[in-house]
Amino acid sequence: MNKVNFAGQLLIVMLITLICGCPALAQNQDTTSTSRDSELKQGKLYITPLPAIASNPTSGFIYGVAASAGMYLGEPDDTRISSAFLAFTYSTKEQLALILKSNVFSNKEKWNLLGDWRYLVTNQPTYGLGTGPQSAKPIGEGIEINGVKGRPDLDDQLMYFNLLRFHETAFRKVKNNFYLGLGYHLDYHFNIDDVELDLSTNDGDGVKYTSHYKYSVENGFDPEKYILSGVSLNAAYDSRDNAINPYSGMYSLLTFRINPTFLGSDANSTSLWAEFRDYYNLSKNRPRHLIALWAFTHIQTSGTHPYMNLPAIGWDVYGRSGRAYTQGRFRGEKIGYAELEYRVPLPPIIKKYPELFGLVAFVNATTASSKPAGIKFMEYIDPAAGVGLRFMLNTKSRANVTIDYAWGRYGERGLYFNLNETF
Repeated sequence: MNKVNFAGQLLIVMLITLICGCPALAQNQDTTSTSRDSELKQGKLYITPLPAIASNPTSGFIYGVAASAGMYLGEPDDTRISSAFLAFTYSTKEQLALILKSNVFSNKEKWNLLGDWRYLVTNQPTYGLGTGPQSAKPIGEGIEINGVKGRPDLDDQLMYFNLLRFHETAFRKVKNNFYLGLGYHLDYHFNIDDVELDLSTNDGDGVKYTSHYKYSVENGFDPEKYILSGVSLNAAYDSRDNAINPYSGMYSLLTFRINPTFLGSDANSTSLWAEFRDYYNLSKNRPRHLIALWAFTHIQTSGTHPYMNLPAIGWDVYGRSGRAYTQGRFRGEKIGYAELEYRVPLPPIIKKYPELFGLVAFVNATTASSKPAGIKFMEYIDPAAGVGLRFMLNTKSRANVTIDYAWGRYGERGLYFNLNETF
């Protein structure tokens, strides 16, 4: 991304934030700290409607319509705010998305429902499996199938595909902040077009295999479509004071997913997801001043996942992991990710809105394995770092706009513009 494009995109983002943010603030003139839950009302819907304007390296510039909503389904003293995010978007890279994500707490938090529904008509570059440089992967020397070696490629491999996703998990509280749950998860990838794949030898250049094609053929998947369907067993601990933008508390999640063929999966498989988040306050007077930690690992524990369902960065529920890198830049049978972010509110610039502005600085690191390339877990660790601005649009629900710029390895970098905190 050159300096002119970056400056232009940042200027557009700033203007949209100011134009769209002011009405939202005007509707919520009480800017008292949201930690005073007694001023919040049960059953009142807090909505932050915005044009869906976003940016990331995978999609380019995204535009459409979106809304972030929050509501207390019980008394704020003993029930955290429920949240939902709905968006219909299109991007400069010709990606169409209809997304609904939700995190609902019933009265006194007896139940917690997590939803992730998506329909995507999209495209995405892939880089083979494992972290590390392309030269360390089979594609760097040319992929071989049945004794026929394809042309090498040290660049990305573009794929077009449609995705229908339905993930829904119901948690039941069994003790203070501790939940057990059961979920159902469906991912249907179809209309897959492996753009870089070239099986013709008529041009004299020889064939060119892609990482996706080799993996699919050798593991018995149709390279043009596949289904992963299964149930999950879940255990979660959640003491965060707010799921949209936490100031304190801790979150951990353990998910074991079983994908049998009798539920529609193309192959039997299981996987394990383990996640941890924590928030450390640095100021009693300004609770937004904190250090946030996020770490997870995702492991294919048995069987074989379809290529696009293998553990990868950027495919968490809200697609926020791996800032600086394109979605799916690192993928493998096992992936580990960690991120640390420093968040600080700025001194009140506009007296009427003392919590309006904030700054962040963050670092992250990813490691992924690859059996085909012989890359072991933790053999390569790819870091990234960045800085960002925050604009608080609704102090009661804590909905905010985030603008980040991040730098990674291999020339990767990007501008990110989103609604609600990264994690």
